[in-house]
Amino acid sequence: MSRREFPEGFVWGAATSAYQIEGATHEDGRGESIWDRFAKTPSKIEDASNGDVACDHYHRWRGDVALMKRLGLAAYRFSIAWPRIFPLGRGALERRGLDFYSRLVDELLSEGIEPFATLFHWDLPQVLEDEGGWANRSTVAAFVDYADAVSRCLGDRVKHWITHNEPWCASMLGYQTGRHAPGLTDWGAAIAASHHLLLSHGLAVPVVRANSRAARVGITLNLGPSVPASPSPEDADAARHFDGHFNRWFLDPLYRKAYPRDIVADYVERGHLDLSKVPLTDASDLEAIAAPTDFLGVNYYNRSVVRSDRIPEEKNLARSVHLAPESEWTDMGWEVYPDGLFETLVRLRAEYGVPKMYVTENGASYRDGPDAHGRVADDRRIGFVRDHLVAAHRAIEVGVPLAGYFLWSLLDNFEWDRGYTQRFGITWVDYATQRRVPKDSALWYRHVIEENAVE
Repeated sequence: MSRREFPEGFVWGAATSAYQIEGATHEDGRGESIWDRFAKTPSKIEDASNGDVACDHYHRWRGDVALMKRLGLAAYRFSIAWPRIFPLGRGALERRGLDFYSRLVDELLSEGIEPFATLFHWDLPQVLEDEGGWANRSTVAAFVDYADAVSRCLGDRVKHWITHNEPWCASMLGYQTGRHAPGLTDWGAAIAASHHLLLSHGLAVPVVRANSRAARVGITLNLGPSVPASPSPEDADAARHFDGHFNRWFLDPLYRKAYPRDIVADYVERGHLDLSKVPLTDASDLEAIAAPTDFLGVNYYNRSVVRSDRIPEEKNLARSVHLAPESEWTDMGWEVYPDGLFETLVRLRAEYGVPKMYVTENGASYRDGPDAHGRVADDRRIGFVRDHLVAAHRAIEVGVPLAGYFLWSLLDNFEWDRGYTQRFGITWVDYATQRRVPKDSALWYRHVIEENAVE
């Protein structure tokens, strides 16, 4: 296999999120989040677990930073827990929460690791959810105040900021399907939440810039190709709709100052959207959402193979196709499709003119554990990451301005509604003892970083 060198200065990192690793959910004044409430609701989490302890990163952060250093990471993407800063969502600030992240940032910088801070990775303060959460416009102002407080404290040292992680998940999985916190099944609330998440992003961008000199500010979206499961016109239309629902619903307002007309029409036709209740065409909102940013974070895991629900199931099944053998699916049940990363990055440059991108999450869940000698031989993960890095390199070769790659995840962790049944980490975590064991993928990734190349 040929050697593929990445551009000089390409950023190599790994990513985590607060609720998935920190634990210490009742310490130092931290308030309740929607995930604390959701995880303790019967039947919501696959293994009936929660994030009360998780990876105990809140107490073990120094060791985790030392691990990052040993692996050669140049950057670390982490999220800040809003309930640690404002336990009630707004109002009285909890200094101990800010101090934790300040110490973490100082340690990262002392080890030569660039901090990339995400302000919101789904752990909304429960008090705000009790008032309507992201479906309530008042949450927008609360988020901007929170972004202001955090960037005032850390902005002298943190130079890369991400406002939101995957607003599609926060809005659609949280408010429409109910798979994620807060667990609602209300289309109107989900669409309102998506708008308010985007609006809060746009309003926070200039605030963060004002507080952090020379800051680079962006947002992270989960994106991927949407393809029809068969040649039928019904499946083609379903793929169009899903692309609009999943990708264009967020990209278009960010880069074109408008929601996609076809999806607005679809939502109205299907009874999902009342335009009198959600100001999707308000010029001032759209102008704010499209605030110029310095980069786009791209989280890519798989493509979506879409089947229409508007024709009889038996006919649709007759036209569907198996697009990958079972061996090419991860333990999450996601198809392994590296070309989708290339396709997504090229599309972002060609259709939206995105000036700079980072892959802010990419990885795979495989349950490989330590053998009798303590080694975790996760060859499938190595193959997954290698093939996706090759796809990323191809995108760079055709002119995509990709500036870095953050592997998901540094540690095995609490995987949301799947609990601890899934292991995405390049480091195996024994949750009973909190022992960390770098997997073969971690050692392989260290070599990639050292060489600034993949073979």
